[in-house]
Amino acid sequence: MPPKPASLPSSSKKRKTRDDDTVRTIQDLEKQLTAAVNSGSSLNPLADLLDIALEAETAAQASKAIYALYRVFVVIITRNLLSGPDASEEAKAVRTWLLDRLHAYVDLLAGLLKDEEPTLKISALDILFSLQKHLSSALTRTGDSKQPQFHGSHFRKIVSALLLCPPSPRTSRSKKRKTDDDDDEREERTLDHDVRDHFVNTWFSVNDDIRWFFLRDGSHSILISKHSYTNAPQLPGNLLSILERLTTFPTKASELNSWWVQELGAKPPKPKRSTTDDDEDDDADADAAAASADDEDDWRKFFDDPPAKPAEEKKGITARVHTLTIHQSLHSLAAHKAVFTRAWLALLPQLSRGSLEQTKAYSLRVLNVLHRGVIPHLTRPILIMDWVSSSVDHGGTVGLLALNALFTLMKEYNLDYPSFYTRLYGFLDRDVLHLKHRARFFRLTELFLSSTHLPATLVASFVKRLSRLSLTAPPAAVVMLIPFTYNMLRRHPALMAMVHRDDELTGADCGESSLLLSILSIPHLPERPTSEC
Repeated sequence: MPPKPASLPSSSKKRKTRDDDTVRTIQDLEKQLTAAVNSGSSLNPLADLLDIALEAETAAQASKAIYALYRVFVVIITRNLLSGPDASEEAKAVRTWLLDRLHAYVDLLAGLLKDEEPTLKISALDILFSLQKHLSSALTRTGDSKQPQFHGSHFRKIVSALLLCPPSPRTSRSKKRKTDDDDDEREERTLDHDVRDHFVNTWFSVNDDIRWFFLRDGSHSILISKHSYTNAPQLPGNLLSILERLTTFPTKASELNSWWVQELGAKPPKPKRSTTDDDEDDDADADAAAASADDEDDWRKFFDDPPAKPAEEKKGITARVHTLTIHQSLHSLAAHKAVFTRAWLALLPQLSRGSLEQTKAYSLRVLNVLHRGVIPHLTRPILIMDWVSSSVDHGGTVGLLALNALFTLMKEYNLDYPSFYTRLYGFLDRDVLHLKHRARFFRLTELFLSSTHLPATLVASFVKRLSRLSLTAPPAAVVMLIPFTYNMLRRHPALMAMVHRDDELTGADCGESSLLLSILSIPHLPERPTSEC
């Protein structure tokens, strides 16, 4: 006899029915709110829709709710209900209530950046930046200033969400547990890779206004000074993970041409100049006019004048950065370099606040991008000298890369660091021949010693030291040491006296010459030299 069908629906059917009811409720509330905004009636259903989003059990419910709220808030912002002058006390109270609901909604989106559902994380970030565009455009329309506006308070919430990584309300409800492990807690507060890559590839590396404001707010006191390392140990690492992936920093004023808030792309007014500068310019113009009147028919003038610069190579705004408005700063290459420099100078000391292993890991990541992606864009590269020189003390690969950064500062930016070769000589020990990155070490050492203006005694000390180390080196290291020593002798002819001398040799000099000859002449591992010449 077949079994009787169950009288009660299964749990999956119950869940599906409950989801359908929630979706219909969300759609009804959205229609009510859209009609209420257009007619000017009560907006109380907004609180109900926000409660559904905050208490959503499934990712599908949360997604439907946050997108419905987004569409409702876009209508509210477009109607200028959140900006502009207040007509009455009642309108002011309504605006305050709407702003509180908006802040709660933004806090929910900020928490969803750490949600377990990948689609919710990306959707929350897209909505946050779309709201940024609408809020900024509304401020420009209703503001008293004639300049385009950028909604700074909303953007600071986005920056805080990316760097502080608050927990997701859905994840907190599902787990309902606390952990005592600091490593697990730090892992939970780390910026997720998909959110970071989406932010960098879509906005940070593309839009000049987003990059400028992020660099400014990322180094601002509200994130660096007011959040101690004990309360927010994840902040330096999260900021570093974003800055190290910036590969499209502008190098010319003409490259400042991509804007997320379109109103900011308008050409700003020229900065005011002092009266002294104006007088000097007027005198120069008068002299030029007099000269042109005399030389109007001089055919040689065509060949003497330098060619005019193309339009794309002309300089942009060149006034002092601290005198520029925000709109002018966004179109000034010097202002972009200033916020970039300030962000790195604020970040570097924070990277040394953790354990020694974590400090070395952070330093290695910074030094890998320092010479190509950071130093060329700093206003004054020598400002990072203290941090780079302290990184040399770590030794190993970190110290080697720090020496490379120091050499770049010395060669291209006239840094005075007298103990550079002393620090480099300190790396020449038995362990350097067994390092994983020994090929890089010898390549950089050859670069450091390539100048023919170095004293012969200094280069000779390196050659002699490496020759002695080769006696106990593994075969793979000897293969690099022999051509290295040979190239040093060829590049610095004064060192040939270490190999060949016509005068009478002492015992020590004899041993030194025999050592170098044995290394450079035989293909197999050199033997230890004898004391007789």
